[in-house]
Amino acid sequence: MESINHHTLPNGIRIVHRQVTHTTISHIGIMLDMGSRDEKAHQQGLAHFWEHMAFKGTQKRSSLQIINRLEIVGGELNAYTTKEKVCFHASVLTPHYERALELLSDITFNSIFPDKQVERERGVILEEMAMYYDSPEDAIQDDFDDIIFANHQLGKNTLGNQESVSNFTRKDLLDFISENLDTERVIFSSIGNMPFKKVLQLAEKFFKDIPAKKSNLTRVAPTAYSPQNQSVTRGISQAHVSIGRTAYCLSDTKRLPFFMLVNLLGGFGMNSRLNLAVRERNGLVYSIDAGYTPFIDTGYWSISYATEAKRLNKVNSLILKELQKLRDIKLTKTQLHNTKEQLMGQMAMSEEGNMSFMLMMAKSLLDINRIDSLEDLFVQIRAVTAEQLQDLANEMFQEDDLSYLTFLPE
Repeated sequence: MESINHHTLPNGIRIVHRQVTHTTISHIGIMLDMGSRDEKAHQQGLAHFWEHMAFKGTQKRSSLQIINRLEIVGGELNAYTTKEKVCFHASVLTPHYERALELLSDITFNSIFPDKQVERERGVILEEMAMYYDSPEDAIQDDFDDIIFANHQLGKNTLGNQESVSNFTRKDLLDFISENLDTERVIFSSIGNMPFKKVLQLAEKFFKDIPAKKSNLTRVAPTAYSPQNQSVTRGISQAHVSIGRTAYCLSDTKRLPFFMLVNLLGGFGMNSRLNLAVRERNGLVYSIDAGYTPFIDTGYWSISYATEAKRLNKVNSLILKELQKLRDIKLTKTQLHNTKEQLMGQMAMSEEGNMSFMLMMAKSLLDINRIDSLEDLFVQIRAVTAEQLQDLANEMFQEDDLSYLTFLPE
């Protein structure tokens, strides 16, 4: 792997760059350690609203100028919001690196949020919320979060709700940024065929004059988890189901072994335990998967699938059977070896995606203050034992601890 270089500016903004000599494309991003979980009750959806509004005008650019700035040179400009992060990122041919960096800096730190654009974008986001409601596979995950993290901001929809979004003002946006922006929790991440010395020179040009700012943001962990079982009738043709519970946080030493276990259960491979049991052997679903999402102070894992309503009991029974197998039967030496090899191969292939690696570097620095090399991760994976995985299964896969959310057709 090409070396990764770091630098911290006097204002606290951190620069991380990985030079990849065989590419003509640069991927850059500004990631801020603030997201929907940091919103107050009346601010629900405001981080996502800011993500949209950052493209609607700065002190020197109109929204049209922002849109055209990179597209006219074949580049891409985008952004996203999660429970704990807001990120603005771009991809361009390397000769246009400075153009992209200047634009990212402008929309992140100099947006003016024109009142007319606030009103216009409000309608766009309300339409986005309606679109999510019409997509049960997306809506059920948002609603399942609210079951797992009841009465906590981690359970709230990143998009917000109709009441909050309908009442946002320009002042709300300014207040949210002022309350949560901390320059020591801002990362500029970069990958491309450019030496670090040049990247640092450009980063200093556009970031050094941003005033240092400290935030008093304190994240409160969710209260004790309690399993729930809820069913909701929706205007859909299939039943959609999410099953899961809380899990380990980002700093927990069990995080990587548990990720391996969830990958074995229902990861990307067609040979996952759930896919083989539910789809391949019984033909009950088109797809079924399991995922694990860690946060700074908690996490959760879940299984998701859709099927005909009359098949729900059969599918759930098969799922519980696979969970019991992992609790009761230790992996053989061959099974453990194959599980490790599959995960390491998947991780190695994902590292070849420069865009995703650029985003991973920023998130990793914000979350755990380091970037683990692929080699370091492989060492940790190879050290996992079958006994560890069985212990994790017995800790996380107990039937009585699982929550269920089911969308039933009307």
